[in-house]
Amino acid sequence: MSTSPRTVSRPEFIAMMAAFMALNALAVDIMLPALPKMGEALQVAHENERQLVITSYLIGFGIAQLFFGPLADRFGRRKPLIAGVIIYIVAAGFAVIAPTFETLLALRFVQGIGAASTRVVAQSVVRDRFAGRSMAEVMSLIMMVFMVVPVFAPAVGQLLLFSGHWQLIFLFMAALAIVIGMWGYFRMDETLDPGKRRPLHPAVVAEGFRLVLSNRTAFFYGISSMFVMAALFGFIGTAQQIYVDIYGLGSSFPIAFGFVATMMAMSSFLNSRVVGALGMRRVAHAALLTFCTLSAVMLALASMEMLPFTPFMIVFTLIMFSFGLVGSNTMTLAMEPLGAVAGTASSVFGFMQTVGGALMGAMIGYAYDGTIVPVAAGFFFLALIAIGCVLVAEKGKLFGASTQYAVRK
Repeated sequence: MSTSPRTVSRPEFIAMMAAFMALNALAVDIMLPALPKMGEALQVAHENERQLVITSYLIGFGIAQLFFGPLADRFGRRKPLIAGVIIYIVAAGFAVIAPTFETLLALRFVQGIGAASTRVVAQSVVRDRFAGRSMAEVMSLIMMVFMVVPVFAPAVGQLLLFSGHWQLIFLFMAALAIVIGMWGYFRMDETLDPGKRRPLHPAVVAEGFRLVLSNRTAFFYGISSMFVMAALFGFIGTAQQIYVDIYGLGSSFPIAFGFVATMMAMSSFLNSRVVGALGMRRVAHAALLTFCTLSAVMLALASMEMLPFTPFMIVFTLIMFSFGLVGSNTMTLAMEPLGAVAGTASSVFGFMQTVGGALMGAMIGYAYDGTIVPVAAGFFFLALIAIGCVLVAEKGKLFGASTQYAVRK
C-alpha cells in the first residue's frame, strides 16, 4: 500500500483519529451493563471481581503502549496501527467462545494489547502534524468526538443484552473495529518521514525513553494526568453498582452514564474554543483546581449521607465537565516538548496513565462498600496529588503563559 499523501481533510482526520481512539473507550464502556450477566454465566463468586473484565483490558492496553511507541517511531504510524487493530478483532472474536472467566480475562488482556496501538498512533500522528495551541485544539476536538462513545456505548451494550446473549457485545466490537480499520488502511496518511525514523535498537530505544523521563515538565504533566485518569477508572469500575445498587436505576442507568459523558464531550468542545485565547496552562490549571474542589464537596456530602441521586448527579457532572478540560491540555503539555520522540513519548505516558490509573482505579473499585464515599475520597486525594505534580512541573507557579517550544520532529 502506497504511503503517498492522501487528500484527507481536517474534519476527516479528526474523525478518523477519534474513531480509532474510540475503539478503546468502546471496549470499556459497552461492557458495563453486561458485567452481572458475565459474572453469572462464568460463575464469578464476588461481585467486585467482575470489575476485572475492565482492569485486565486496561493493563494490557497500558503495558503494550511501551512497545507500540518505539515501533511507531521505527516503522511509521500505519503498520503498527493496523497490526494492533487486527489483534483487537481476533481477541474480541475468541472472547465470544471463552469457556471460563479466567480465559475471558486473558482475552481481554490481549484485546487491550491490540487497542494500545490506536492510542499511541493517534497521539503521534497529531503531534506529527501540529504543535502548541493548535495541537491542543485538535486534541480537544478529537476528545469531543471520542467522548461521544461513552454516551452511547452502555446503551448499545444494554440493547444487545436484550437478546439474552452477552457474547453479542464482543461480536459488535469486532465488527466495528473491522470497519474503522479498513477506513484507516485506505485513507490514513503516513505522517512520519522515512528519513526521521528511529532505529529499533536497544540503545536508541533507551535513549528515547531517557529523553521522555528526563524532561521535568513533560514527565510531571504525564504523572498528573495518570492520577486524574485513576479517578475516572475508579468510577467506571463501580458505575454499574453505583447507578443500579445505590440509586436503583436498573436497566436505565446508561441514560445517566451517557448524560455525564455528554457533558464531558461539551467541555472538550469548549476547550477547543477557548484554549487558543487563554492558553493550555491557564485552562488546565483552573479545571484541575475545580475538579479537586468539587471532589471535596462530593466527599463531604457523601460522608454525611447527604447525597441522594439529584445532588450526586449535579456535583458529579460538574466534576466530569472539569475533567474534560484537564485531559487533553495536560497531555498536550506533556507531549509538546517531545516531538523528536513522539511515538515513544505517547507510549510512556499512555503506559503511566493506563496501568497506573487502572491499578489505582481498581483499588478504589475494590473499596466499594455500597456507598459513594470510596469513589469520592479517591477523586479528592488523587486530584490533590495531581495538583502537586503540576506544581513540580511548573516550579511552583500556576496559570503561567504557555511556553513556545520549537517543533522538533
